[in-house]
Amino acid sequence: MPTHELRADEPGRRPVLVRIRAILPELRPSEQRIASLFVAEPATIAELSIAELAARCNTSTTSVVRFCKRMGYEHFKDLRMDVLRDVARETFQAAGLPEISGDIDRDDTLDDIVAKVSMAETLSIADTAKGLDIVALKAAVDAVGTSARVDIFGVGASSFVGLDLQQKLTRIGRTALNWSDPHAAWTSAATLRPGTVAIAVSHSGGTVDTIEFLAIARASGATTIAITNHDHSTIAEHADIVLTTAARETGFRSGALGSRIAQLMVVDCVFIGVAQASYDQSMEAIRNTYAAVHHLRARRP
Repeated sequence: MPTHELRADEPGRRPVLVRIRAILPELRPSEQRIASLFVAEPATIAELSIAELAARCNTSTTSVVRFCKRMGYEHFKDLRMDVLRDVARETFQAAGLPEISGDIDRDDTLDDIVAKVSMAETLSIADTAKGLDIVALKAAVDAVGTSARVDIFGVGASSFVGLDLQQKLTRIGRTALNWSDPHAAWTSAATLRPGTVAIAVSHSGGTVDTIEFLAIARASGATTIAITNHDHSTIAEHADIVLTTAARETGFRSGALGSRIAQLMVVDCVFIGVAQASYDQSMEAIRNTYAAVHHLRARRP
């Protein structure tokens, strides 16, 4: 069993295949080959011995043992057991979806593309939900719910996720600002004070502009929240609260696809938690904003 983490079947524990995907960029080359093979062929690899796995990855048994311990397992058999559990879980969650896997290929039909995208996004949401730290989510909801102002920043696809959260919070009467320009974001972050919140969205956790935004906000006294796929990334070092996604990204399914769907799911959880905490006021605000827009549309010819 893992030596430092929750049991594999306990809520809040990130599935082992999710953790392997997240840590893969940080590994040394020999361990990356092992991790990549686990991700690509988990059911097959989990049946191999240490020596067989080392041979398949063109590395040593020592590297396999090191990788095993890096993932938090004392014994290789325990890692294999958790991987097989993950394979079973993914099979159950994907039930009813077309039986197709792998990255998008040049010869795929549109039917194949739909199947592969739906499979990846379904599992991204399921993995994120299973691994989401509820204690951290509650802390984020409490911080946003009691804040005087929320500043949000992300680059590229993450910027659209920030805009989605900003629009949702504004709709229930919260003061929320989403910044698309890094210099404007840094300037605003420098004006934050205790009682305010800064939210940074970065799939990799290594986007320099986004890290700088959160660092400035924290130095100004704001509560800082990071939404990222990598909980040991640089951006997490500047966050009081880390909300971790579990996006599946390879090749075509990068940035604007895999990470976005998982980030939006986390954003929705934060928003609904804030709205529920002030249920009557939030519902009234939603009704009023709907009525205002509906009335304006009705007046147009």
